[in-house]
Amino acid sequence: MSFDITQGSPHPMGATLQGDGVNFAVFSANAHRVELCLFSPDGAREEQRLTLPERSGDIWHGFLPGLRPGALYGYRVYGPYAPLEGHRFNPHKLLMDPYTRELRGAWRNGPGLLGYKKTAREEDLSFDTVDSAPLVPKSVVSEPELFLPGEPRLNTPWEDTLIYEAHAKGLTQRHPGVPEALRGTYEGLASDAVIDHLHRLGVTAVELLPVHAFLNDAFLLEKGLTNYWGYNTVGFFAPEPRYFGPAGLAGFRDMIKRFHAAGIEVILDVVYNHTAEGDQRGPTISFRGLDNASYYRLHKGRARYYVNDTGTGNTVNVAHPHVLRLVMDSLRFWAETMGVDGFRFDLGSTLAREDHGFDPRGGFFDALRQDPVLAGVKLIAEPWDIGPGGYQLGGFPPPFAEWNDAWRDTARRFWKGDAHSGQELGARLTGSADRFDHSGRRAWSSINFLAAHDGFTLADITAYNQRHNAANGENNRDGHHTNHSDNCGVEGPTDSPDIAARRRRRQRNMLATLFLSQGTPMLLAGDEIGHSQGGNNNAYCQDNETTWLDWASADPDMTDFVAGLSAFRRAHPALRQSRFLHGEARPADGARDVVWYDTDGQELNWFDPGLSAICVTFRGSAEVSEAASLNDAVHVVFINEPGHTVVTLPALPGGYLWHTGVNTGASDSFSGEAVESGKVSVDGPAVVAFYAVPGATQ
Repeated sequence: MSFDITQGSPHPMGATLQGDGVNFAVFSANAHRVELCLFSPDGAREEQRLTLPERSGDIWHGFLPGLRPGALYGYRVYGPYAPLEGHRFNPHKLLMDPYTRELRGAWRNGPGLLGYKKTAREEDLSFDTVDSAPLVPKSVVSEPELFLPGEPRLNTPWEDTLIYEAHAKGLTQRHPGVPEALRGTYEGLASDAVIDHLHRLGVTAVELLPVHAFLNDAFLLEKGLTNYWGYNTVGFFAPEPRYFGPAGLAGFRDMIKRFHAAGIEVILDVVYNHTAEGDQRGPTISFRGLDNASYYRLHKGRARYYVNDTGTGNTVNVAHPHVLRLVMDSLRFWAETMGVDGFRFDLGSTLAREDHGFDPRGGFFDALRQDPVLAGVKLIAEPWDIGPGGYQLGGFPPPFAEWNDAWRDTARRFWKGDAHSGQELGARLTGSADRFDHSGRRAWSSINFLAAHDGFTLADITAYNQRHNAANGENNRDGHHTNHSDNCGVEGPTDSPDIAARRRRRQRNMLATLFLSQGTPMLLAGDEIGHSQGGNNNAYCQDNETTWLDWASADPDMTDFVAGLSAFRRAHPALRQSRFLHGEARPADGARDVVWYDTDGQELNWFDPGLSAICVTFRGSAEVSEAASLNDAVHVVFINEPGHTVVTLPALPGGYLWHTGVNTGASDSFSGEAVESGKVSVDGPAVVAFYAVPGATQ
């Protein structure tokens, strides 16, 4: 069937069903001509090319009467091929619509994806005429019914939030309770077995590694590997098809509905800082061919090369108004249409870069914070990139929360016994106020975590001193070299009961520290069952049993322990406050909101270089009068040395008694036993938490 094209409208962007046809609109500031290419239903044959007839500003557009949903298409864009000037137009390369909601077909690796001749002496300055259409999936004109507005978000208060970072496939691929047809899929994620497990842990939000459509890196495919994590985005609106189950795209929406029905929020890890097109040697699959000089940051005076603040080859130019619009449209789509509850921004510092560098008052922040659709959505930044001034922990404006790597490193160092780590731990236990207590920010702004997808798992933190990444094919050069890990005497697996016991104790101590700190806790999926990656601390390309959670070998005691910690945190508001604690007296009773002690019950000597024991009492913030009841008092003891230590508990007024709520060194970690004498013997290294309840006077 042949179609005629009329001028159409510059709004909305992408392919949109309007009445008896479809409107197409795409951005390019530097193109000379844009062609719309229509394909056969199987995507194998290009059936018609039509030049978009109108340009409104930098939006090219046209309307095709009679075209219906399900049609497959792509773009070919004409303009200068002048890499030295930043332009890389090549109409021989079929381009994905940045606004497509669906992709049909698979990416196929090959030199035809490149805009230049791979074997040419001039490298990317050469020009390739091979048609890339057979190698790329096609954009789809979507059925509008697939993208009706989603259900209202849950809006779980930040102070009640427990985040569980998980991979869509890795969480379910080996789970015996997930139906086999649903393993590794979006539908499997929200299966009864997974939801029951999350409920047991008290999880309130699942943070998914990238589920935007992404591309496997050519260099990985050449080594027989794949991009498992998904930080190689190409489609900011399309769910990654490799995780589709029997229901296809509808299964993604069903997943969110099921999670919401279970009271669990969905947070997406989003990658707007770079794309799968890489540096000047990478493929031309969308943004590069549409308008390279607009979509990417290029070096001034050397426009052939890309600014690489991300370490991935390119940096998306979010400071450009149309690129910023793309990002904002994408966020609104996932929040409003798909019902997503929040976003974690990979390499968030990159998104806030203006020409002069990181700017907390830059265009991205301005656009995000004034948008009524995104008001109330949870926003989490990975507050760093590798560019100049890229480490910005604490530098993001409200309402952002931030991954707190300082908390991670301090907790690891304290439990290995590193010098001076005790002093640092004090700051981390109280929400890292030294970083976040400014501009009206709240204590939940600190996302505290022991492990994340990037790095060692919790089990491996206690089993390996060195990374073991040989399987990644980079001669063990990739991944973090500073892990603050400790193998407890033997590298890797051990038959020693003593070493195994030390490792389990340290894991429990670190987990207790996580759940007993102010801020928002985040748990890496698998840490609650003792999952190991064999010492691989950069398993981004391991789509196999290295990363798939081994439920058959799960440690039930560890799962019970995490569930108990979560329940204790939920039961005691003093542990999850929104306001920072500074040791100020509360107007209601004159008691300080946080008090530090040594094990003798005296004022803590912060100047002790060998500080190995910290005791702290948390009460409701002095700023919140309704939290001034003694019922919210929690006293926690952290001791990182072995042996028995007699700890004096702070005195309570008449009518109250301390009870043991958590004890990592006891067989019954959550005994609830009353402390009659005011003194307890702690078998270190350990974390012991006490709570005040009405009872006999001490």
